[in-house]
Amino acid sequence: MTGRLKWNKRRRPMVDKNALLPTDYTPIVREWVETLSLSPKNDYLKRNVFEKFVDKSTVPSHVRKERAISKWLSMEAVNEETNLRLATTPDDTVILPVVRYGPFVEKCRSIIASIIGDIPKSMTLGSFSGGASTSRSRTISSPAEKYVGKAHITRACLDMFDQSDYPVWFGTSPLSLEVVKGANIFTVPKNAEIDRVACKEPDINMFLQKGAGRQIRNCLRRVGVNLQDQSVNRKLAQVGSDTGHLATLDLSSASDTVSFELVFQLLPIVWFDYLNSIRSPGVNIDGSFHDCEMFSSMGNGFTFELESLLFYALARTTAYFTGTKGVISVYGDDLIIPSSMYREFAHVLFYFGFSPNALKSFHEGPLRESCGGHYWNGCDITPFFVRRPIDRVSELVLFLNNIRIWAQRGNSLYLDDDAWPIWSLLSLDVSPCLKGGDIVSSGRFQLISPGKPDKKLSPVAKDRSAPEVGYYLHKLNSIEDREELPITVESSDKIVLGLCRLSKAKEWTWHSCGMLFLEEETALVVAG
Repeated sequence: MTGRLKWNKRRRPMVDKNALLPTDYTPIVREWVETLSLSPKNDYLKRNVFEKFVDKSTVPSHVRKERAISKWLSMEAVNEETNLRLATTPDDTVILPVVRYGPFVEKCRSIIASIIGDIPKSMTLGSFSGGASTSRSRTISSPAEKYVGKAHITRACLDMFDQSDYPVWFGTSPLSLEVVKGANIFTVPKNAEIDRVACKEPDINMFLQKGAGRQIRNCLRRVGVNLQDQSVNRKLAQVGSDTGHLATLDLSSASDTVSFELVFQLLPIVWFDYLNSIRSPGVNIDGSFHDCEMFSSMGNGFTFELESLLFYALARTTAYFTGTKGVISVYGDDLIIPSSMYREFAHVLFYFGFSPNALKSFHEGPLRESCGGHYWNGCDITPFFVRRPIDRVSELVLFLNNIRIWAQRGNSLYLDDDAWPIWSLLSLDVSPCLKGGDIVSSGRFQLISPGKPDKKLSPVAKDRSAPEVGYYLHKLNSIEDREELPITVESSDKIVLGLCRLSKAKEWTWHSCGMLFLEEETALVVAG
């Protein structure tokens, strides 16, 4: 066993039960992947399984960060061009065959207005998340803590933020508001080559942004777009791969290419003014302030909902002018449209500053991909990813669970010959007490396998004290009567310390022989 915990309630060291393995099994897994038999599903796994793998041998973290910021700035150059193009496009410019720009934009506006209305219905639906902000690091950013003490806010947001809308909050625990220029840029891992850029927003801006996002999300449900459910797009992608009638589109850097001018032209003016007031007009990049050409970035509390709304309107408008009937479904930048209008819609997206990802967008052939689901002629070929070295028990358990779930997609009698050897070999290094049960959510903490489970790995967390007033206000804000969608209460009152203990596993739930490998099934019959 390796690693010792420096803190616990009794102030005694604690052995980390997430032990190091005798060796790093990643090379063994790489060799196994390369020897898989030929099939669309196996070939797809080969191409994708190590796409997001990161260790000391891959590109250093500072290089991935530099690449991410450089790409982000290049997207800003695209946004600048888009803003100029849209602002200077005459209404009679032909955007599609026999379709001019003015009527196209007007139709988009009418669709958006019919969904969200001309004005926001409420400006008091805000909430805090547990993420970092410009004033607080991740370790001191629980929602409860953000209701007290110091909070950042931009000038435009301060000018319209009315504390009288929150009498209990500001009567109980007034915040000390500090004006800042905008958000702070940071990066998170994306794959072995490059990071992904996101932004830490000012506290009060984020509070109001999440409220605006919730309003848009509620409104989209009324036209059949449910941003709470990715399974809708996955099912449609499967249908598209089987029939060919539906296309799937994935956009490159979609969140970073929603331009200011696009939002200005398509949203009702009151909505635009409100969102413009609560967004960050720029970001701090390593000490330098950058005025944004994009309207909002990843990290903004309404970016996901806003881009979903815009893409839905653009797709509906394209369908209207091309006379195309069929399903249109949107989940952020995961789009599903009739295959027959793919080329026209791609042209529209390019004109408005977006770029379909050619490697992940499909309108011909047997492959479709959307919201994490990958399908070939109607069969699920969704791969799994090895993201880090398989050098600890938890990483081995995660790999073995992933391979079991992956193997059960499609023809299991055929795939058992590929999956069983590696699974049976590597599972020998998992303690018997961690084996048993078919709880798919076991992840990296309990091995899915026949038998009654005994123990599981549980991450060790340290309680983080939250101010009582802040906790009360957070709970009160979370249970108030909100429109349609429930509020998820994020307590974020624990700090995960990176170590694991053994705890009692959940009740035995093995009930489906469909989860068994052929060899295991035979072994159980013989044992019986």
